[in-house]
Amino acid sequence: MELPLVVGVDGSDGSLTAVDWAVDEAARHGLPLRLVYASRWERYEGDVPSNSLERPSQRVLAEHVVASAAERARLRNPEVKVTAEVVPEEAVAALLREGHNASVLVTGSRGRGELAGLLLGSVGLAVAARAHGPVIVVRGDKAGLEATHERIVLGAGDPATGGEAVRFAFREAEARDCTLDVVRAWRCPAHEGADDPRLAEDPAHHHEEQASTLLDSLLEDAIADHPGVRVRRGTVEGPARKVLVARSAAADLLIVGARRRTGHHGLQLGRVAHTLLHHSDCPVAVVPQ
Repeated sequence: MELPLVVGVDGSDGSLTAVDWAVDEAARHGLPLRLVYASRWERYEGDVPSNSLERPSQRVLAEHVVASAAERARLRNPEVKVTAEVVPEEAVAALLREGHNASVLVTGSRGRGELAGLLLGSVGLAVAARAHGPVIVVRGDKAGLEATHERIVLGAGDPATGGEAVRFAFREAEARDCTLDVVRAWRCPAHEGADDPRLAEDPAHHHEEQASTLLDSLLEDAIADHPGVRVRRGTVEGPARKVLVARSAAADLLIVGARRRTGHHGLQLGRVAHTLLHHSDCPVAVVPQ
C-alpha cells in the first residue's frame, strides 16, 4: 500500500497554501492525501459529558477546519483520494507520529497564532528538525508555489548526509518532468598555508575540483537509475546557505539532506537547512539520511 502525503492543517492561510500545494504533489505521484488537525481541545473541555448535546466548541472548530480543508482539496483535484482526521494531541507530536506512516510530511510556513514577525512557525521548524522521513515546508513566492520555473534544486551535501536526498530529488524531477539543478558550494579557507603542494599554486582550483569529484560520486548511481532526468550540475564558491537561497528564486522546490543524530531530540537541523526554511523563495524539502 502506498503511503499518503500527510498535511498538517489548522485553518491558517499558511496551512491552506500547504493543502493546495500538497494536492498537486499527490497528483504528480499518484498518492493519497491525509489531512491532520491536531488539537488538545479535550484538555480544556474534558469535563463536558461525551453524550452532551452541546459538543465542545473547540472540537467543533477543529472538525470544521479539517472538513473545509478536505473539501478544498477535493475541489482542487477530485481524482486525489483525500482523508481527514482531528487528533487530540499536540501538533508537533501528532505530525511526528503521522510521519511514520507517510511518504512525506507537509506543513505550512506559519500556523495559526504564530507571531507575524516569525519567518517560520514553531511547528514547521520542529517537525522539519525531528521527523524521521522527508518534510516539505511550503513557503515562497507565487512562481515557486505554482511550479512555473520547471526546475528543482538539490543542495549536494556530503555523502554521509546526502544519499537519500539525491534519490528523493531524482524521483521528484522524474514525476515533474523538469530539470534538476544539483549544486555543490565550496569555499577556500583563508587559513590554508602554502606548505601543502596541492594548494601552493592554485588553492581555489583544488577545492573546486574536490567539489566536482564529490558531485560525480554522489550522482553516479542516481543518474544510472533515472536516465530520463535532465541534470545540470554545478559547483559554486561561497557559503552553501547563501548560494542555495539565491538559487531558490528560480526553483519550484529546494531539497537538502540532513543527518540523523541519536538522542532524545532526534534529527537536528544544520545551519544550511535552518536558513533555507526561513528564507527560501520556494518550498523546501528536508530529507534525513
